[in-house]
Amino acid sequence: MLLKTLKKRFVSWLAPWLAYGAIRLLSQTIRVEEVHSEVPRSFWEKGIPFIGAFWHGRLLMMPIAYRGKRLSFLVSPHRDGQVVGKALKRFGFNPILGSTYRKGLSAFKKMAKALENGSDVGFVPDGPRGPRCCAQIGVIELAKKTGRPIIPLSFSASKKKILNTWDQFLIPYPFSKGVFIWGEPIWVDPNATRDRLEERRILLEMRLNELTEKADRYFEGR
Repeated sequence: MLLKTLKKRFVSWLAPWLAYGAIRLLSQTIRVEEVHSEVPRSFWEKGIPFIGAFWHGRLLMMPIAYRGKRLSFLVSPHRDGQVVGKALKRFGFNPILGSTYRKGLSAFKKMAKALENGSDVGFVPDGPRGPRCCAQIGVIELAKKTGRPIIPLSFSASKKKILNTWDQFLIPYPFSKGVFIWGEPIWVDPNATRDRLEERRILLEMRLNELTEKADRYFEGR
């Protein structure tokens, strides 16, 4: 029993360092391009916080896309989510534990507070359990409450491995080429009705899927 507990603690300590190291190593070997990076840059230069949204399957390389000053990041309270959270802390980000299923209200309040205090927020609208590439309403409600825009983002690579997981998690190969594609901001009216919120949710889902498709085709013929 003691050995099993020590093993779990060791894995819990080691896994975030391995994840952080893998992302850093990949970022050093991959030649990355950015499309429409002027979109987030305009908010960073003006000091206006925003909500960055991307699919769960494109999560791995997202830390290297961030060029702002402060980022809070929603992660699942599940053990895997805590590993992600600890890895993100190595990048200087602030993890907020919560999900649609657990600690949802508490996490929502913390994200709203972070935005009010000038921090950007990272949000995975199809996490932590899916369905894949289907946006949940939480990110729309956060934008409504705070008055901050949602900026969609996707990533792909010229050479990559797609895992056989629910989210089809993407891992770029070392020495491949990568691309981040930013979308136009999506604003949510603070007085929006439930039907209007649903329209915004569908719009975000469509834009994220369009950006992901463009990213996946970006290196074709190059």
